[in-house]
Amino acid sequence: MSATDTQPDAMTGDASSADPLARFRLDGRVAMIAGGGGAIGSAIGAAFAGVGARVVVVDRTPERAAESADRACALGGICKGVVADLTQEADAERIVNETLDAYGRLDVIVNAVGGGAGKVLFDAENYPRDAWDWIFELNVRSTLVATQAAARAMIAGGRGGRVLNISSVRASLGINAGYSAYVAAKGAVSSLTRQWATEWAKHGITVNAISPTFVDTPQVAMLLGDPAFKAGIVNRIPIGRVGTTDDLTGAAIFLCSDAASFITGQILGIDGGLTATQ
Repeated sequence: MSATDTQPDAMTGDASSADPLARFRLDGRVAMIAGGGGAIGSAIGAAFAGVGARVVVVDRTPERAAESADRACALGGICKGVVADLTQEADAERIVNETLDAYGRLDVIVNAVGGGAGKVLFDAENYPRDAWDWIFELNVRSTLVATQAAARAMIAGGRGGRVLNISSVRASLGINAGYSAYVAAKGAVSSLTRQWATEWAKHGITVNAISPTFVDTPQVAMLLGDPAFKAGIVNRIPIGRVGTTDDLTGAAIFLCSDAASFITGQILGIDGGLTATQ
């Protein structure tokens, strides 16, 4: 019996126990990776393809969308790259409709649009409005707009679904590095995770978030390129290093699979023990 044969059509956690690992697969599921051209989104998209999902990679840049879709397809998945600005309702609605037209369903959305903190660091008392608004557009509005469109499709489809947000340890921990907008934005993402989980449970949709510490990606290269700053971070992490994108993919697969059907409204720290020490 294949993994596909053991998967329920609805995301209810009712897969056969004949193969316990089948509950961790995404065979037959359609997953949209918002911000899938970035380092974290690309890694999650490839991981999902590797466990059987059909993956729609969404990015503002055609080249990045195509490259990430190709990376996922190399693992045997059925993938497509789509260009969209997910701060715009019309774009979000369009890509959801394109996904439904192509695959007939939408089961998972991962909100990997975000970041930007290292580009706009200002003292809290002088944090400028334009930088604040940009961080909130990038991290909160994109998550809101994309998820609303995806959730409407999941509700209409009647099969339940999974929403996975990317929050941050900065949602609950301050840092003396000019992060006012970023910590507020990620706090909002964590709060939306809990709120949506409460509202959409009746539709069989679970909503969770992963909350990493610094992950070694191009977005934070400037900060981690400062030896003193990096040492200060690493010295606070019990495991003794910053994160990698591979550290996030296992949790993403789990939370979007049938194995996590009774988990919703949770913020899972992936931080090498950082928050345990605070």
